Amino acid sequence: MSSVDSPKRWSHLSKVTERMGPFVVDGFEGSPLVLEAVKECRVLVIGAGGLGCELMKDLALMGFMNISVIDMDTIDLSNLNRQFLFRTADIGKSKAEVAAKFVMDRIQGCRVVPHFAKIQDFDDEFYRQFQVIVCGLDSIIARRWINSMVYNLLQLDEETGEVVSTVPLIDGGTEGFKGNARVILPGYGTPCIECTLDLFPPQLNYPLCTIAHTPRLPEHCIEYVKVLLWPKEKPFGEDVGIDGDDPSHLQWIYEKSVERAQEFNIEGVNYRLTQGVVKRIIPAVASTNAVIAAACATEVFKIVTSCAPHMKNYMIFNDSEGIYTYTYEAEKKDDCIVCSNVPKVIKFKAEDKLEDVMEYLMNEYQMRAPGIVTTTAEGKTKSLYMKNVASIEQMTRPNLKKTLQELNLVDGQHLIVADVTTVNSLTFILKFV
Repeated sequence: MSSVDSPKRWSHLSKVTERMGPFVVDGFEGSPLVLEAVKECRVLVIGAGGLGCELMKDLALMGFMNISVIDMDTIDLSNLNRQFLFRTADIGKSKAEVAAKFVMDRIQGCRVVPHFAKIQDFDDEFYRQFQVIVCGLDSIIARRWINSMVYNLLQLDEETGEVVSTVPLIDGGTEGFKGNARVILPGYGTPCIECTLDLFPPQLNYPLCTIAHTPRLPEHCIEYVKVLLWPKEKPFGEDVGIDGDDPSHLQWIYEKSVERAQEFNIEGVNYRLTQGVVKRIIPAVASTNAVIAAACATEVFKIVTSCAPHMKNYMIFNDSEGIYTYTYEAEKKDDCIVCSNVPKVIKFKAEDKLEDVMEYLMNEYQMRAPGIVTTTAEGKTKSLYMKNVASIEQMTRPNLKKTLQELNLVDGQHLIVADVTTVNSLTFILKFV
């Protein structure tokens, strides 16, 4: 008998799943079969960084033997202080592949399938095979994309409207000594990521006039080199952009930032801060990752086994000064463009330009590169602007300076908007004021 199947290994879990108590969900009956369900359950972990490593370890030790993991990154030296499944010899290798091998070598019988890729590389059928998806991401764009994907997977009965099939999403996030965990159940009234988008801080941008003329902070000096000096001096070639993972790029920016700081008598520019400003990162803390991963893994176990009610639905954790945690029930937006699938009305003047609409979508809905398509009176599709396809972008760029009236848009016209933050296109209704 292997260690995976031994009674001793499962004894502590048997006590949890077989006992009755005040937190057991109505109708739950403890049984060894519950453990079999855990072993067979297919769980997808998205992200194999600090939080992802903790999640994989927790899930495997809880008895989940069928895990898949997706991560597009490779291991960097700076990861080793908090991403404990990696060693110095692993630098440059795929995070997903190294983490999967480490867990399988340590926990006999556990099968972890790694995917060294982007989450956008997989289709509906791939994600539909999992019973639960749990995220340990540091990207808001990726969070919003997978959020829209799980709602794309939701299947409802056409007559009754009841849920036929859904894939729960457990999302965790950390920044320094702060973290959060949340449960999203598509079709059951829980708010999605898009409902609570305003909980995420906006992207930090410094005023151009400040970084160019009156820098006061070390960050201003780094941003000056990144935004103004790099495109001017082109240190690595005409068409070479900044690669935040290239040490030579970071070293050049760091050295030029030090020169800028000395010019204005500003202290505090160092290599780590340079890396943080260039890559828009906040240093993670291993202890925070451990707490949030434990909370997320516990929710996965509760959802799969029904041994206790799942969290409702948002937990925050802070140990900056002492330890504080709080759980509250965030509310779903009735007009959410993702989980409620309700077209939003956007109001503009006929004299406003298309670039005003673009700016509104990026500010109000935190889109990154929206592409706008509409339909003509003849029912044909017309691209107003599309940034991600070079040939179409060049062809539609003049439309940005045209007014909505010049583009023959009318009151009540539907605008179909595609963006990297969502799987499906979103519908907006144009209202003239």
